[in-house]
Amino acid sequence: MGRRRRAVRRETGVDPKYNSELVGRLISMLMQRGKKSVATKIVYDTLDFIKQKQPEGDPLEVIIKAIDSVKPRVEVKSRRVGGATYQVPVEVSPDRQMALALRWIIGFAQGRKGVPMRRALAMEVLDAYGEQGNAIKKRDDTHKMAQANKAFAHYRW
Repeated sequence: MGRRRRAVRRETGVDPKYNSELVGRLISMLMQRGKKSVATKIVYDTLDFIKQKQPEGDPLEVIIKAIDSVKPRVEVKSRRVGGATYQVPVEVSPDRQMALALRWIIGFAQGRKGVPMRRALAMEVLDAYGEQGNAIKKRDDTHKMAQANKAFAHYRW
């Protein structure tokens, strides 16, 4: 843990097509090796695929609802007290909630082998939108872990 100064938060910016900060952040997190144009094409193709599957809904609203349903409210952090390590439940800040939700959705989409990334990401978003899928399971497991370790909440710092 650094003792000098806090890291300065940089804004990711908005994407040009939807003018959405969320989509801009999704593009930035999906980007690998600095290839932002590839990540942008994948995300826009994903939004087009979602539009085909959910013609009555706005694809941006589908992504927003999917990410909101994946966001964890509490998580556990390791805390060392007197030689023992406890898993202490702590509330998650809104910025970290967003980061974890995007990371889980992207990670599980990348884990779908044999499927193009734009389609895998769209399927993962649609699963999260329907309150099912791997990212929702991960959120539920995180909440269960925090609930199971509620007895150690007094070690919170």
